[in-house]
Amino acid sequence: MEFTLFGCKNTTLHISRIFEKEGCKINLVTINPKKGYEQSVAGYTDLQEHKNLYQSIYIANKYSLKDELDYKFFKESNFKIAFAIGWQRLIPERILKCFSCGVYGMHGSSMDLPFGKGRSPLNWSIIEDRKFFYTNLFKYQAGIDNGPVVGKECFSINNFDTSETLHYKNLLAFINIVKKNWDNIEQQNIKVKKQKDTKGSFYPKRTADDGIIDWNDSIYNIERLIRAVTKPFYGAFSYIKEIKVKIYIANIFYTDLESHSFINAKNGEICDVFPNDKFLVKCQGGVLIVHDYETISDMRNIIKKGKNMDSPEKDIKRFKLNKYGNYDI
Repeated sequence: MEFTLFGCKNTTLHISRIFEKEGCKINLVTINPKKGYEQSVAGYTDLQEHKNLYQSIYIANKYSLKDELDYKFFKESNFKIAFAIGWQRLIPERILKCFSCGVYGMHGSSMDLPFGKGRSPLNWSIIEDRKFFYTNLFKYQAGIDNGPVVGKECFSINNFDTSETLHYKNLLAFINIVKKNWDNIEQQNIKVKKQKDTKGSFYPKRTADDGIIDWNDSIYNIERLIRAVTKPFYGAFSYIKEIKVKIYIANIFYTDLESHSFINAKNGEICDVFPNDKFLVKCQGGVLIVHDYETISDMRNIIKKGKNMDSPEKDIKRFKLNKYGNYDI
């Protein structure tokens, strides 16, 4: 089978390795490292370093694919079918029309389509403490995540999942759906099912700045935020005297339902620092242990018992909630 693959992330590389072993001929569409950096692509991977996996590689002039040279390339290429994995931009309608059998990608949410369209549904699902995620392989159309569905799978979200592990689960679901529909895909006879005729809802865009920690928030919300924006994203963060501290891994150490020696500490206060540089910080409702973090300075001079982590109120974005208390509007 031959297909085009839009992507520029480590998930794209994993998909490429699997289908190359299946004997597929892959025509890659990607972006160069400069554009990956400029566009803040989380998990960007320079796939040109893995050219042995591909029949051809096209480096897009714009990540949006709105450049005339990009359109000219697709118009003249006579491609039939494409998948988008690790490509976080809408594909213009005129380019979709260049594929005789269509372009297909993944999207889902904890409520299933048409609810939870839009941006970062995996990250939002952790933040909202969702327990399951329904992911769909669907045909791209001109709108946002509104195309007919080829197939879907559901996977669990456990208390240890992060944005990274959910991306891996989503990736494996894609592989399973494609393999279940392999014969129809090869014969270019893909069967699709229209989404429910309901208005649906959309998650808002998240940026790196939205990872700022509100130490007055519930310890449970803080712990989920850290898991939701950890690597390959940009990490949750706060400040100690204007020095930024990025936090990638943290767990609940104590809750205030139990007796512990830091129950009267201020929210954001560093309660203790261990010899391996892991530290405890007080939150509303308990104490977090921070396992993995980074600063631009020597951490031993910054992370000290009794110091306070602070996040200016003016920098904390309050996303609008729907009537159910969730973020898809």
